[in-house]
Amino acid sequence: MEATKNYRLIPSFGASFGTGWKVMSDNFLRLFLVIIILGVIAMPMSFLHVNFDFHDFHNWEDFPFDHENFMRFGAIGLAAAMLGFARLLYVLLLLPVFTFGGKMMFVQSVRKQVPEFDLLISGFRKNYLNIVLANLLVSALVGIGLVCILIPGIILACRLAFTPYLVMDKGLDPIKAAEESWKLTRGHGWTIFFMAVVSFFIMIGGLICLFFGVFISIMWIKGAFASLYHSALIEKGMYEVEAA
Repeated sequence: MEATKNYRLIPSFGASFGTGWKVMSDNFLRLFLVIIILGVIAMPMSFLHVNFDFHDFHNWEDFPFDHENFMRFGAIGLAAAMLGFARLLYVLLLLPVFTFGGKMMFVQSVRKQVPEFDLLISGFRKNYLNIVLANLLVSALVGIGLVCILIPGIILACRLAFTPYLVMDKGLDPIKAAEESWKLTRGHGWTIFFMAVVSFFIMIGGLICLFFGVFISIMWIKGAFASLYHSALIEKGMYEVEAA
């Protein structure tokens, strides 16, 4: 492993975004390709969607006594249900493997290791169940927190932000990864929150700077959060940086 002395590995807002930008610059082509791949992988989400329009039915006032409308209603409803189920399976069983692997590639970049594209699919060969369950656990906890009371959901999202990294990096099971993320983010909750808020405006800026700016924004944001994770590991003594 190469020394990381050239990066400012401090778990702070400024250092994370500063290091994230440098990480993006040093590994631009590889990380750019990662973002493109993840975007292509996420594309089926836009296709597995059905817009149900009641105006498609003629003589709606006669429904359900009109046989033709009844059959069309049933066919569209069945198709929508099947596509919805396919979309759910895709989100729960396939997409997390790629997104978790992508996060780990950014961590490798922060560590000045060559990002390995094999990480995008390695989760299917090993640690698959932990990835799927960790994604489900975090999504459920944050979702419940947001639905019930907004603030607990935000707190959970911030404190469990490192769960995907820990599953990929340390090979932890979902419960242990969530527990370690809670410990690792102690004292950095506000940093993660403000980074998330600023990331939103960075994305807006990327959109304003035309389509290519979005890729720059995403790489910068992912690099910043990977830097924060790795810096927190060093701070907690969970990762030792080798001397040059």
